[in-house]
Amino acid sequence: MKKKILLSVWFTLLLFSIGFLFWQNEFKYSLPTPIPKNYHVIAMGAKIDLSQCCAYDNKPVFFHFFNPDCPCSRFNIPHVSSLIKQYGDRVNFKIVVLNKKKTFSIEEIQEKFGAKVPVYFDEGIAEKCGVISTPQAVLLDADHNLYYRGNYNKTRYCTDTKSNYAQMAIDSLLKQNFSPSFNALALRAYGCSLPNCTK
Repeated sequence: MKKKILLSVWFTLLLFSIGFLFWQNEFKYSLPTPIPKNYHVIAMGAKIDLSQCCAYDNKPVFFHFFNPDCPCSRFNIPHVSSLIKQYGDRVNFKIVVLNKKKTFSIEEIQEKFGAKVPVYFDEGIAEKCGVISTPQAVLLDADHNLYYRGNYNKTRYCTDTKSNYAQMAIDSLLKQNFSPSFNALALRAYGCSLPNCTK
């Protein structure tokens, strides 16, 4: 009888532990990021003035909002690297690191992505673009109007080519489609919540 009780307690603890690990490492990141109380909505098409912190030319600008401690951001690195390689000659890529707990050098971040792109550590850029989580993509047209703000893919590992939302946005802008439409999965924020990039 004692063995049966111990076995059931052990089995229950094992199931609870598996469930907790699944929640911590997978399921909670598939839930939408809660919108902060004082969130200021930045509408699509709005002019984004970042001239005080970022250098511009006449190309579209792609901001990758990144936190090295966010699991979703880490899984996203190969995908962002491939976008930089594929579109870097036509789009200005910039990485914005959002992490209050640790300091990272520009070189460390560039090494992670295998690209010499500008790296910023300015939370104000996220606020001006209406970004509330990492990883998030923001694409501005050549006139610095907000063309896209959203997710990279509907899957955490960015493996579903049919839902490569950020890439679709780049392709759409480069084809000069100035009235894009993106579905709710593309535009609703998922991942690690700002300002602490936790879920």
